[in-house]
Amino acid sequence: MIFNDIRNRKDMERAAVSMLEPLIPLLSPGKARLHLGETGAVYSPETAEIEAFARPLWAIIPMLAGKCESVYPIWEHWKQGIINGTDPAHPEYWGDVPFCEQRLVEMAVFGTGMLLAPDSFFFSLPEYAQDNLCRWLDWINKNKMPDNNWTFFRVLVNMGFKTCGRKYNEKRLKTDLKMIEKHYDGDGWYIDCGQQIDYYTPWAFHYYGLIYAKMCGGTYSAEYMERAELFAADFAEWFDESGEGIPYGRSLIYRFAQSAFFSAMAFAEVETDRVNYGVMKHILLGNLRKWLSLPIFTRDGVLTIGYHYPNLIMAEGYNAPGSPYWAMKVFLVLALGEDHPFWKAEECKYAVSPLAVQPHMRHIISRDSANTHVISFPAGNVCHEHTHPEAKYEKFAYSTLFGFSVPKSGIYLHNIANDSMLAFSEDGVFWHKRFDTAEYEICSDHVRSVWQPFDGVKVETRIYPKCEWHIRIHRIKSERKLIAAEGGFAVDIKDDDRKKIVQSKTEASVTASWGSSLIRAVKGYRKAEMSYTEPNTNLFNPRTRIPMLYADIPVGETTLVCAVYGSASGICAMPDELKRLCR
Repeated sequence: MIFNDIRNRKDMERAAVSMLEPLIPLLSPGKARLHLGETGAVYSPETAEIEAFARPLWAIIPMLAGKCESVYPIWEHWKQGIINGTDPAHPEYWGDVPFCEQRLVEMAVFGTGMLLAPDSFFFSLPEYAQDNLCRWLDWINKNKMPDNNWTFFRVLVNMGFKTCGRKYNEKRLKTDLKMIEKHYDGDGWYIDCGQQIDYYTPWAFHYYGLIYAKMCGGTYSAEYMERAELFAADFAEWFDESGEGIPYGRSLIYRFAQSAFFSAMAFAEVETDRVNYGVMKHILLGNLRKWLSLPIFTRDGVLTIGYHYPNLIMAEGYNAPGSPYWAMKVFLVLALGEDHPFWKAEECKYAVSPLAVQPHMRHIISRDSANTHVISFPAGNVCHEHTHPEAKYEKFAYSTLFGFSVPKSGIYLHNIANDSMLAFSEDGVFWHKRFDTAEYEICSDHVRSVWQPFDGVKVETRIYPKCEWHIRIHRIKSERKLIAAEGGFAVDIKDDDRKKIVQSKTEASVTASWGSSLIRAVKGYRKAEMSYTEPNTNLFNPRTRIPMLYADIPVGETTLVCAVYGSASGICAMPDELKRLCR
């Protein structure tokens, strides 16, 4: 059983152990591989088993550094796996890595082990195994790395070599540190691939940078800490009172890695007046408590692919059965001893803003007065290379209460899972949504985007949020006749008989004991209804339906205006500022 009532260091250690112990019987005979399932990824099954072996080390290594007694019996299994996995003569050898692939990603944790716990991690290995590990890790210096967050993997390996007195590639290290600077966007924010901004800013760039800053004290260390201070104030706005983070972007199967930034921040002892140890602790432990209360493990205690429940539909091509264990990065804070100020601090709430404008993220974030519901409204953020990019980056709203949905196909409305989105079709079969936003703007009270669902069709969308309401205004110029469908927040369909459901010409809504979702036509729509969606499309609930509006779009110019609401309570009155937009 996974321990989930986490209040202090001992509790967090118990939680880590409860996640690690179920993996031990699943290790291979030589303990160098971990078989967790039969689903596939873009890399081989053998590489997937190496990944699954490596990722639990993100918890084991901090526990070794923090001298957590419960980790030593677990470490003996992984220690034997490292000895065998790096031995070219052993049947479970991890293999030479002569080209850029997934094994380079997993090398980062071994470099981190050499940095954080050189004695208990590296020097506890037999000398020949130390040599073998370094020889295997050095493949990362022989490979061309992608120009993204992967650059930090080689930094961690080379700094691990240096810490343990091994030969390291100083030229590569300097080049890589300069390369990382190309991704810095200012005010604490990093950009990953192209113009992509998502959780890779906190759980990758900042996470690795803070480990480097704390352990190495070299070039850029002061900058990494200063940037984390700046970023923390923005990132704390992403979480609601329960610890739920805004679901947004790719790699969401890493789940509680969402709060790993605060673990790294505490580890590096980067504290600010606004984001002090009490705030870090509240967000970090609250987020972990929230996740561990959800059905995200198998009956045997193995993390699944998915989000609030097991779900392959929302996964990326690089998500193998062991990939979710990237979430173990959250346990970095266990490297801090019981007497550290972080563990002694009382949890305290962050002073969140009712409306937070985040220009680097290209979002506005709104919330209710009790901070039980946080909604992010993106203006424009393009991701081309991963699964469901239009759903994960370009919906109108992302909610900590309703999540968001991904499509099963682009054919038929029930398949496209059209929550928080306006979709267009010529025939009612093939549907097109916002993707590859051509132009965007973040203003003090709204976001604006310009996008083209078809050739000859241009849409300017403005979204005005206030608390849990928002107004959407679409100005459409079309050279063809179209059908339009616009969705509100997707709702769980369980206990339908105990819900109040409204379907009229101008409004579709549902009110239940757990909350409410509504979409209301103001201008331009012809009908409203509750629309069923295909199962397992929503990240929060496996069976949902969506309040939907429909419109006919003639050739020429059309304006659509609607009001959208979602709450953990009943339907409240629309704020006056938004009522004025509806006139």
